[in-house]
Amino acid sequence: MSQRFEDLRIWQFARKSTAEIYRVSSEGTWSKDFGLRDQIRGASVSVMANIAEGYERRTDREFLRFLDIAKASAGEVRSHLYVALDVGYITIETFDYFKDLFLRLIGMITAFITSVSSNSNSLSEERADYFVEDYSSPESLNPFFPESESPQ
Repeated sequence: MSQRFEDLRIWQFARKSTAEIYRVSSEGTWSKDFGLRDQIRGASVSVMANIAEGYERRTDREFLRFLDIAKASAGEVRSHLYVALDVGYITIETFDYFKDLFLRLIGMITAFITSVSSNSNSLSEERADYFVEDYSSPESLNPFFPESESPQ
């Protein structure tokens, strides 16, 4: 099993989710609202960065702390989505897509927190399902993000 944060499914999912946030916040009027645009982008980047940083700390206690921060940042993204919806930057369909995307990510982080909490060795083989065998590009995440689901 690999020992890189890049091989964590939750980090990969957070990476793709962040790219999606960057894409949608680059469109239309939202792209000119630098405050909200930068806030949601920063919160999204924080999710993946905290997963990576916690993993690199190499102790369960530190990893759990950073996973908790990552989960909170995903909640912050959801909160910003409500503002984007309320001021008309995104449609209800786009809002629902991203809300569901970040709820799914929160669920993945919560499950991983439970797994790390219940086992003294955060890199054990029992957690192998949280890693991928071969990760070379964002395109390998297509099962997570079918093209037909992403709002245009």
